[in-house]
Amino acid sequence: MHWYFEVLKKYAIFDGRGSRTEYWMFFLINLLIFFGLGFIAGLGHQSAPEFIYELVILIPSIAMGVRRMHDTDHSGWWLLVPIVGFIFAVSDGTRGNNRFGPDPKVALSQAH
Repeated sequence: MHWYFEVLKKYAIFDGRGSRTEYWMFFLINLLIFFGLGFIAGLGHQSAPEFIYELVILIPSIAMGVRRMHDTDHSGWWLLVPIVGFIFAVSDGTRGNNRFGPDPKVALSQAH
């Protein structure tokens, strides 16, 4: 859950970099929450809680995606090209600093 709340703290921050772990853990927790809401509401149609959750999480999801693209030293606009965006999302980030900021892995290891 740590990764999930870290992304929410950066609600609409589109600059900087986001690690691969941060991105995929946020994705996984969102998926679990979405399935949980779907199970509670009953399968078959979208409920109000699911729709509200999707609206609330939309901006943080886009911001996290943009930061993930930045970690691979690519523009956030690559999110609009699904296959390329996915390839960049699963790729390891550039080591060291890049034009979008310091390496999040280095910053994370120094924090511990």
